[in-house]
Amino acid sequence: MGPLWLTVRLAALTTGILLVIGTPIAWWLATTRSRAKPVIEAITALPLVLPPTVLGFYLLVLLSPNSAIGGAFLSVTGSTLTFSFFGLIIASSLYSVPFMVQPLQAAFEGVGRGPMEAASSLRASPLDAFFTVATPMAVRGYLTAIVLTFAHTIGEFGVVLMVGGNIPGRTKVVSIQIYEYVETINYDAAHTLAGILLVFSFTVLLAVYTFNRRFPLHVG
Repeated sequence: MGPLWLTVRLAALTTGILLVIGTPIAWWLATTRSRAKPVIEAITALPLVLPPTVLGFYLLVLLSPNSAIGGAFLSVTGSTLTFSFFGLIIASSLYSVPFMVQPLQAAFEGVGRGPMEAASSLRASPLDAFFTVATPMAVRGYLTAIVLTFAHTIGEFGVVLMVGGNIPGRTKVVSIQIYEYVETINYDAAHTLAGILLVFSFTVLLAVYTFNRRFPLHVG
């Protein structure tokens, strides 16, 4: 499996996992009045300011066969979490949390309480109101969160290198391949891959900003 396809697969799985996990976290942050809210917000935003190698180091320790989590995984599956694709998924998911949670939280806050209260007055259950009212109104936030999470995962380097290493076909993603090309003075190949990521990143951001400009959030 080539680095490009491996990277796309990692980004898609990470985005899917965070979409499931990040939605309830973002909804809680947008609607709660708990005193714990600032703490949870700080935890979810931590990857934005924490050096990737620091997060990668702690994940390497946490997922190693000598840890409780890594040891349990090894005894059940016969393989390690570290230096594996599954370990990359865990690391990427944790590292990309703010790119999923923050846009969703902002979108849910933009929905406000009015539409949910109106749905409740029509005897809609909280879950039904969430999927039929809040989710459609927050579609712009969902699009932004999905696109940014996918794009951010594509460009990850420090975390995936610490946790997954550089194993061809298993953990060698595009960013690591570029680093390897530079180390071996293969600048032509590095230029090609780096150019692909540059164009991809710019296109993603342009699409998000264009969509948000043309389809502004309408709060009911």
